[in-house]
Amino acid sequence: MKRVVVTGLGAVTPLGNNVSSFWDALVQGKSGIANITRFDASAFKTRIAGEVKGFDPLMFIEKTEVRKTDLFSQYAIASVEECIKDAGLDVTKINQQKAGIIWGTGIGGIETFENEVVSFSKNPEMPRFSPFFITKMISNMAPGLISIRYGLKGISYVTTSACASSNSAIIDAVNFIKLGKADVIFTGGSEACITKAAVGGFSSMKALSERNDSPQTASRPFDVSRDGFVMGEGSGVLLLEELEHAKKRGAKIYCEITGSGFSSDAYHIAAPHPDGEGAVAAMLDAINEAGLTPADVDYVSTHGTSTPVGDLSECHALCKVFEKSLDKLHVSATKSMTGHLLGAAGAIEAIACVKAIETGIVPPTINVNEIDPAIDKRLNVTPNKAVKKEVNVAINNTFGFGGHVFVSLFRKYKG
Repeated sequence: MKRVVVTGLGAVTPLGNNVSSFWDALVQGKSGIANITRFDASAFKTRIAGEVKGFDPLMFIEKTEVRKTDLFSQYAIASVEECIKDAGLDVTKINQQKAGIIWGTGIGGIETFENEVVSFSKNPEMPRFSPFFITKMISNMAPGLISIRYGLKGISYVTTSACASSNSAIIDAVNFIKLGKADVIFTGGSEACITKAAVGGFSSMKALSERNDSPQTASRPFDVSRDGFVMGEGSGVLLLEELEHAKKRGAKIYCEITGSGFSSDAYHIAAPHPDGEGAVAAMLDAINEAGLTPADVDYVSTHGTSTPVGDLSECHALCKVFEKSLDKLHVSATKSMTGHLLGAAGAIEAIACVKAIETGIVPPTINVNEIDPAIDKRLNVTPNKAVKKEVNVAINNTFGFGGHVFVSLFRKYKG
């Protein structure tokens, strides 16, 4: 079976529009959450979000093309552009039939859909829709545009598994390379969900934090006073490459992906299993595939959304899987700083795993003032400050509405 390594990274996030600024902010424990500026949110119960700041699509896309693309696709293109440069990859010198893109998004072009429907509703007797409505909105357009832009003629599609979407895309990409179906695959996800419909919909579910008077402290995973997640947006991408292909072109190798796990809670449309059954199964699946034991894992990037039920379920699962090695394990929830990027969350959190391995730094969970007493005190959630620690193995947990559970395992590359 072929081996799969990570050779490039790219990101657009509420903490910065490249990997360097994103990672620096994570390590410093900075929050990217503030009052919503994308629309007038004064009538909403939730008026805060993790918006991308200072993004200019004209840096990456021709002006005539901007109006033809939704923001989630623009974020995707920007992150892939950075990834290609980071990887030092000349896409014209690879076998383009074995180069592809597998992307994840939970919602896709919701802003486009919302705008078109609102416009139509104002004059339903004269239905006028943009000729770009459908091609802007559909979720597969992000990987479609990227494959066209760079001439990637291999595998190309989108995965949708709610907030686990980009992690499921990463796992699919790993498996296609292992099978010899591809040499290189750009994989990750993007989301542009700071819209009236998205914020209003999640708010009506009572899923969002209403800590509007203190945006930067609103996302507080594991804290006893957490009251819901904070919406975020952006994009993250990893270039995955077959090991021998990477070595042949002299690529920089960040780490190796050696395990993946997946399951379904089969429990509830929105809530995880209280005991974290799906998460336990998927984490053990990933660890076993990698030929490791739970004691070999140094760091877990948790799904950690800051919801009362979700955080507790995941913590129960972590304590079951790592019961005998909790004294050496660090976990953290970077959503405390970025907010929840929905379908793109798994991608930027995968980047955090890769950077933790590269730098020997575990990013913190900020806004932890009093840990929920229902959480096992032995679980080290890396509260408020980053920690220097050798990270040889890191796990990335993602869960999605509908009970979807996907776990990816990253390991330091040792030749």
